[in-house]
Amino acid sequence: MKRILCYGDSNTWGSNPLNGGRLDDQTRWTRILAHTLGSDYEVIEEGLGGRTTVWEDPLEGNNRNGLIYLVPCLESQRPLDLVLIMLGTNDLKKRFSLSAYDIAQGAGVLVTAVQKSMAGQDGNAPPVLLMAPPPVGRLTDYAEMFEGALEKSKKLGDRYRQVSQQLGCAFLDTATVIASSQVDGIHFDPGEHAKLGHTVAEIVKELLEKE
Repeated sequence: MKRILCYGDSNTWGSNPLNGGRLDDQTRWTRILAHTLGSDYEVIEEGLGGRTTVWEDPLEGNNRNGLIYLVPCLESQRPLDLVLIMLGTNDLKKRFSLSAYDIAQGAGVLVTAVQKSMAGQDGNAPPVLLMAPPPVGRLTDYAEMFEGALEKSKKLGDRYRQVSQQLGCAFLDTATVIASSQVDGIHFDPGEHAKLGHTVAEIVKELLEKE
């Protein structure tokens, strides 16, 4: 059985843009990924609302720093055959004052942490699929928190692609597949979860079944 870790924020957890609750097992993209891949795969969901790439949140606490938990998570979940990383949306919050370049570099630090680990099979590092989050949509309740985020979020795909090329990992620009919800501008509607889950499943098969 091949084991896949999905490491992300509330969009990996499955936050419903309508009410903030969690989408069910038939709806969120990580479970659609699991259902599509079938019984030869185990998909491990590790999503936390508010999680950043590598930044400590002065309001929500350092437990939102994605790097702090990633290393012990890799240790506790090994052996892993693949690690999927989709983080960066929360880095767009105005309180961090980060450029798209800085956010992508933060994602790169996470990729490097996986590549330096022994969390894969036989003590090797597992491969990584770096996923750039889609641009934010029409911001409603989050408008002040994410002030100025739209233009920066449009640059993430290109910046993440550059990082993936530099580090030699697989890459998906999710903006080519899905769009953020127009309900809150941050999370994904059920239909977008479905599209993302099926797309990622095809990429996972290409990455792991060629071995």
